[in-house]
Amino acid sequence: MKKMLVTGGTVFVSKYIAEYFAKKDFEVFVLNRNTRPQPENTRLIQADRNNIGSALKGHSFDIVIDTSYSEKDVKNLLDAFGSPELCGKEKYIFISSSAVYPETLPLPFKESYKSGRNKIWGDYGTNKILAEEYLLSQKKDSYIIRPPYLYGPMNNVYREAFVFECAQKSRTFYMPKDGSLKLQFFYIEDLCKVIEVIIERNVQQHIINVGNEECISALDWVKACYSIAGTPLSIKNVEGNIEQRNYFPFYDYGYMLDVTLQKELLPKTTSLEEGLAKSYEWYTNNKEEVSKKNFIAYIDKEFAN
Repeated sequence: MKKMLVTGGTVFVSKYIAEYFAKKDFEVFVLNRNTRPQPENTRLIQADRNNIGSALKGHSFDIVIDTSYSEKDVKNLLDAFGSPELCGKEKYIFISSSAVYPETLPLPFKESYKSGRNKIWGDYGTNKILAEEYLLSQKKDSYIIRPPYLYGPMNNVYREAFVFECAQKSRTFYMPKDGSLKLQFFYIEDLCKVIEVIIERNVQQHIINVGNEECISALDWVKACYSIAGTPLSIKNVEGNIEQRNYFPFYDYGYMLDVTLQKELLPKTTSLEEGLAKSYEWYTNNKEEVSKKNFIAYIDKEFAN
């Protein structure tokens, strides 16, 4: 049984990854502060990523899945092992982001493009770039995965959960402009399957974009969410220069990743309809786990009359 370390493990991406591989032939450890319920069938290494200390002393791992946010996070982890070779002896896989691509580059974004600051994502994207660069300076054979918007069960981010809540309350949905904004998603289990392929095979490309092959308009995405909830959709379009992040879970920023390489690794991916159905089932039973924002309060104050 191979040993896997997942950094985090208490919310969405890291938690789903930990539970997914715990069901496979891996002994899964998670590294976190133990302030939330732990993923099922995993072993906890309790430590703060900013002060790991001796928590990893005596440990070595075949596989590391790192969901860190910054160069400091990666450095702290590697330093805690004392030698990068002990941290992911077979594969070190870093979950990065599409936010590392400058918004000025031509679409779709390709892995060969040079990363750089994206003015929409700001420091989040810049920190991911620095984390990638530091990791590759220490472990040149590491893998970097760059997803767009991830969704699925355990998603505590108020994206599809916001639309599901509106649908369950039979609310009119306030749509930015005409709803033509293009969004690219990727189902969380498909991310795990890509990781699985990287672990099992000698994948030559070490920077990999992932995502659904097709983008979807914001309007069609909301329609799909309402349909899954079984609620008729009523739309009001919001015009003008109102900041849409006050009432809608995405920036006014459309982009697309080239996922040609991913298609070679994982030819079949989960349809958005199937993925959203599983998301809705999870949301219905776990509403308290979602980190809600004040979208509905803002809408009721500014728009409803």
